[in-house]
Amino acid sequence: MKNTAPKLTPEQIVRRNKILNSNNPNFFGYGHKISDIEKITKTVHMKYQCSYEDALNVCKNLVSSNVHEEKFSGIFFLNHFKSNFNQATIDMFEHQLSKYCDTWAFCDTSCIRVIGPFLGKKNNKQLAEKIINNWSKSENLWVRRASLVILLKIIMIKREFDEIYVFEFVEKMHEYLEDYIQKGIGWLLKTCSKFKPDLIFKYLMNNKERLPRLILRYASEKLSKEERAQILEK
Repeated sequence: MKNTAPKLTPEQIVRRNKILNSNNPNFFGYGHKISDIEKITKTVHMKYQCSYEDALNVCKNLVSSNVHEEKFSGIFFLNHFKSNFNQATIDMFEHQLSKYCDTWAFCDTSCIRVIGPFLGKKNNKQLAEKIINNWSKSENLWVRRASLVILLKIIMIKREFDEIYVFEFVEKMHEYLEDYIQKGIGWLLKTCSKFKPDLIFKYLMNNKERLPRLILRYASEKLSKEERAQILEK
């Protein structure tokens, strides 16, 4: 990765760091695109014989790095062994997120590309509900956000959702005031609006006076301009 790193201008580095908004004082990034990280990781995976236990150790070592791309390569490498995933794998991810996650990008990618697809399998429904519920109560910001992103990924996979379950989950989560949680709630509702836009519009209208405006802004992005204007009208 170091040898193939793109040459970023100082302006590009500032912009990248502003977008990622890392809370790690030792944060460092080479500037690779996600697709580049995946290609490098795939090349390494194909070159060496590796057991699932080895892959777990590789993932843990890389995720603990301060280098942005190394964190991503850790989860992408482990994802080549997804047929071996079980609850212990998910528990490991919870620990890694709570201890080493330093950007929303790493949190979301872990959920969208690795954790969510595994929990979205038909026979993992009970495990998914257990993980989402437990993680939503975590003291760690990134683990709580992960519970939202996992749920929306499962909804994206199934292309449907239980409205009672989702709305009860939103009611519980919107009490958290962190921007990343409120943006996550908005993203969840926006995802739901792709499949039941009228239902989400009605929910937002009925609760617009008490839901934070940040949630309303994100949640209404995929609705019609007229509906969005009604929701955001003070």
